[in-house]
Amino acid sequence: MDFDAIFQGQIDTLKSEGNYRVFAELERRCGSFPRVARHTEGGTEEVTVWCSNDYLGMGQHPAVVEAMCDAVRANGTGAGGTRNISGTNHHHRLLESELADLHGKEGALLFTSGYVSNWAALSTLGARIPNAVILSDAGNHASMIEGIRHSRADKVVWKHNDWRDLDRKLKAVGDRPKIVAFESVYSMDGDICPMREIVEVAEAHGAMTYLDEVHAVGMYGPRGGGISEERGLAHRIDLIEGTLGKAFGVVGGYVTGSAVLCDFLRSFASGFIFTTALPPAVAAAAATSIRHLKDSGIERAAQKDRVARVRARLRAMGIPMMDNDSHIIPVMIGDPVKCRMISDILMRDWGIYVQPINYPTVAKGSERLRITPGPLHSDADIEHLVTALTALWSHCAIAHAVA
Repeated sequence: MDFDAIFQGQIDTLKSEGNYRVFAELERRCGSFPRVARHTEGGTEEVTVWCSNDYLGMGQHPAVVEAMCDAVRANGTGAGGTRNISGTNHHHRLLESELADLHGKEGALLFTSGYVSNWAALSTLGARIPNAVILSDAGNHASMIEGIRHSRADKVVWKHNDWRDLDRKLKAVGDRPKIVAFESVYSMDGDICPMREIVEVAEAHGAMTYLDEVHAVGMYGPRGGGISEERGLAHRIDLIEGTLGKAFGVVGGYVTGSAVLCDFLRSFASGFIFTTALPPAVAAAAATSIRHLKDSGIERAAQKDRVARVRARLRAMGIPMMDNDSHIIPVMIGDPVKCRMISDILMRDWGIYVQPINYPTVAKGSERLRITPGPLHSDADIEHLVTALTALWSHCAIAHAVA
């Protein structure tokens, strides 16, 4: 059997559909973000990143960098094992305390990424709660979908952000343990869920609430606790999941909830038990970032200003955007080949990096450029971006291509 031929055939199909992904090889330089070095066969060139999930630039904040360097010098580079076998470092416990406090919960549990925390938590809850059914928003992230699938629990999908449909489906489920899984900010469209209505419907049916705040932690609320903090609902949500790799600028995932819920996942979640713990230096840096953003609103205010400015300028120039109330600006293209082409031209001719977003990240026909303005983008950066996009849209071939 020629397995490589099988692999190559499927890769060729991706390429023919325009959905083959090409990674930009970048080198972040501390203190220079959002400008980075792009490595190509011809050498390196400076480009400005407009699609980073380091939403607040905390990945280069001096206090965060110093905390990581200090921890490496003090503790070395790795944790040395799983959390159960020699790998629980004091910095892990300090970070879990910061996270529990951030969301007003009794406990928190670290994972190696936000993907893993969703996968491990949902698969464990669904598998170990007898006769459980998980009601999943139709727009949920792949990590949630995979966790639910792996749990082998019954699954019911409710219409995206439609709390009335959720209510109907909860009624239909009847008297069984129910978990309502949803997100606060949806990463590709940037829409925000009707959280209060979802929570009230879930409470009325005695369902457990599972909230993914990955694209909201650090960004919303007076201390960066996410949409649930901003709307005063965190205390009514059973489990809040988040990441350390976006607004906090480091890496890792976590869940927060009651002490017994966290102990339950600590004891039964294979994605926690059987993997090496995060390096202590990562935990130290993340805790420093979280503490800073609990006290400082400067980064959030600057980021909101940049988002508003980019939106206003793009709207004034007639660039097609998807409206939402978050920090994510989807510029709609609707074709994978043309989306890739526009991204390539922006990089090649304008020194602007915006990754094309194609299937399977988004549905076919909804391809887009996903722009995430940050507090470190200057007025000049914004004008350069708007000028470039306007030039592309005014070019006859491009304008017809995306119309």
